[in-house]
Amino acid sequence: MLDTLRRIVEDINAARDLNEALHLIVAEVKAALHTDVCSVYMTDPVRGEHVLMATDGLRTGAVGQVRLKVGQGLIGLVASRAEPVNIDDAPAHPAFRYIAATGEAPFHGFVGAPILRRRKVLGVLAAQQRDQRKYSDDEEAFLVTLAAQLAGSITQAEIRQALARIDDGPATETLFLEGVSSAPGVALGEAVVVFPSAALERVPDQDIADPEIEASRFRQAVAAELAELHRLSERMRLLLSAGDRALFDAYALLLGSDSLVNGTLERIYAGNWAPGALRATVLEYANIFTEMDDPYLRERAADILDLGQRLMNRLQEEQVGQRAYPDHTILMGEEVSVSQFLDVPPEKLKGLVSVRGTGASHLALLARGLGIPAVFGVSNLPPGRLNGREIAVDGYTMRVCIQPSPALRQEYEKLMAEEAELAQGLQHLRDLPAETPDGRTVELHANSGLFADIAAARNSGVQGVGLYRSELHFFLRDHFPGEDEQTTLYSRVLRIMEPYPVVLRTLDIGGDKPLPYFPIREQNPFLGWRGIRISLDQPDLFKTQLRAMLRAGADYPNLAILLPMIGSVGELSEALELLRCAQLELLEDGLAAQTPRVGIMVEVPSAVYQIDALIQMVDFASIGSNDLTQYLLAVDRNNDRVAKLYDSLHPAVLMAIRQVIQRVQAVGKPISVCGEMAGDPAAALLLLAMGVDSLSMNLGSLLKIKWLIRTIRYDVAQETLAEALTLNTAAAIRDRANACLEQHGLGGLLRVGK
Repeated sequence: MLDTLRRIVEDINAARDLNEALHLIVAEVKAALHTDVCSVYMTDPVRGEHVLMATDGLRTGAVGQVRLKVGQGLIGLVASRAEPVNIDDAPAHPAFRYIAATGEAPFHGFVGAPILRRRKVLGVLAAQQRDQRKYSDDEEAFLVTLAAQLAGSITQAEIRQALARIDDGPATETLFLEGVSSAPGVALGEAVVVFPSAALERVPDQDIADPEIEASRFRQAVAAELAELHRLSERMRLLLSAGDRALFDAYALLLGSDSLVNGTLERIYAGNWAPGALRATVLEYANIFTEMDDPYLRERAADILDLGQRLMNRLQEEQVGQRAYPDHTILMGEEVSVSQFLDVPPEKLKGLVSVRGTGASHLALLARGLGIPAVFGVSNLPPGRLNGREIAVDGYTMRVCIQPSPALRQEYEKLMAEEAELAQGLQHLRDLPAETPDGRTVELHANSGLFADIAAARNSGVQGVGLYRSELHFFLRDHFPGEDEQTTLYSRVLRIMEPYPVVLRTLDIGGDKPLPYFPIREQNPFLGWRGIRISLDQPDLFKTQLRAMLRAGADYPNLAILLPMIGSVGELSEALELLRCAQLELLEDGLAAQTPRVGIMVEVPSAVYQIDALIQMVDFASIGSNDLTQYLLAVDRNNDRVAKLYDSLHPAVLMAIRQVIQRVQAVGKPISVCGEMAGDPAAALLLLAMGVDSLSMNLGSLLKIKWLIRTIRYDVAQETLAEALTLNTAAAIRDRANACLEQHGLGGLLRVGK
């Protein structure tokens, strides 16, 4: 059944349109279950009906004509329950409804499974039998599994069909795609699709306008790889035996074979781009060898895959090197990387759309930091078909609009103008303190990691940098930067911000932040090797960075060092000892580095419950609300299946944060919040009420949060917090906080436009 399931899904994904996909489904499921009928009903939410869209076994004239009201018949029963129904005698069931147009009178056995996507019923997949038949558990499970797989395939087919209608002429409908989270803002621009590097099997198909250009690209990649193989063979002549060097000869023979090269060229001339054509050819021939009985020949499949991967890397490197970005770029991909994001000139990047990821990912943090509207988790997005199209990104409603109509375009332009007007209207607050009308002051700091942001921060009225993400500089390199290079960077940052404090966070990689040249492959990376754990296990890298920070701080007294992901007293002791060692090494080199302020990030639950001991060892604490929320709620913030469960206003998160703030302030030390909560108006209101000393956020949010603080009295914020903490859900808490903002004329913080 598994092989059958895989084949059916592959066939459906290759279908040209929805109609073809549905007819493939019913034919192949009917054959797989050895049944008399298979049908697909699709749900029309506008009319509240289930429509027969394809059948193999019922009257074909009924397709598109037979409509069942929601909840009507056995199909309606499956949809309303959102679970399978399996009965041996359908006409005897109370929910059965006979429809003469289908010709289904002779059929008794019935099994139906809902086609679900994100808890919404898209339709019903059903099988019927003339005889009384109770389908087996395995057959029912097969239908349920296939229905689950089909949800994405059907959605993709619908989108392809809609895009085809747009391409054929003026569209009468607007194509909207929905995500699960976002970065706020609205943008219009041209889609630029990027693909993950070094991932042969994940490269999608993409239509091309000029096959000759793609064919030339492929031939050049083949020629370059042949030259590289020859060079490697010569270099290894003295190091490897002739037998071991035979691998290079085998690769060269494969590159000269008609199967691999000509097969790829044929697919290119059929209209596929070079990477997609190469992927299809390589996987085809690798599968042929995999299925052979001879062990030696089976192993050749690995050679083909490896060589295909080498060629793919060359094609993608060439593509990245030659990429030109339009002035209004909407960056789009299945999983846009930090490197791809940073590759776009900031003045040209207007929006971001990603199939994977969520609004809590580090990529989202970057987007918000630069004021880039974004939508994440658009799981039905077909990136390969959207390159060059006009795209509207609405980060407030978490929607992406493909080729908006003139009326919609005008509306988006109006909203963008209103957003710009609001931002301009807040400029008068730049040099004013973040102080409530009744005298409570909160310091506002900037989150940063790019040098360009620092210059902007200095001129935006911030009172310091509360979080400098040092790892971003590492992402922009193809190797670990050396001590001198890091020293120069940190010195520039400290000099520009002087006399305001700058909190430099030590290297925080792992989890959803792998370095391209330092890959970490783990089954559960968020509970794995990341943050301070990597630094402690790689003391040479850690001390190099600490020495660079201390050298920079020797000339500038505004340095503070922040240690990420501290989970125990032991980890903190080790980190502080390495810091002392770095100081001694510099002293031996003749540099008397002063001891900077040192703080910890509170972002794992163990730090919450050990805060009394930890805070005694450092000068300050900063709550990393993003990871703290993730760990407290057991939600991977980058997983679009559970992203909707991620909310920093969850009562448990708020109680943990309040506890940390109270315990740190009890010993007279400062406490800040540097996660996304700081720039979230509803969350900032509650953090203000908790008495936090400072909030560190992206520059795009800073003036908005200052507006909030200068508008709402501290005692009003405390009353709102007291009411919020009596509520049991994040949604209820957010509603209460937002209501307070609306009551005080701050609705512009919650939505686009006026």
